Amino acid sequence: MIVGHKDDIAFVRPDDPSIKGAEMKKIIGSDEGWEDYVMRIVKLEPNGYSFNHNHPWPHINYYIKGQGILTVEGKEYPVKEGGYSLVPANKQHQWRSLEDTGLEFICIVPKEGHK
Repeated sequence: MIVGHKDDIAFVRPDDPSIKGAEMKKIIGSDEGWEDYVMRIVKLEPNGYSFNHNHPWPHINYYIKGQGILTVEGKEYPVKEGGYSLVPANKQHQWRSLEDTGLEFICIVPKEGHK
């Protein structure tokens, strides 16, 4: 059994020029007993964005705080606190936060999707 708080885990900021103002922390995965999936929290600073990428696994997301845009295959979808999304496998996608707000969301992927 695992009980914890998201504030007890530090964010990691990737050193990659293709992202801006993005951080992530792993909450639950195989180390905690969830063998096949990983739950993580992604945070984008105002005007931040994630990788623009695709891969052979889906993302399941729940938006915790802020507002932003999820772009999938060139189509933009507004996202905000309390919303959710499923990004299918093999679809080009990227998250961006809005100018005046950041964006924080839960992201669940199969274990091969968490590097």
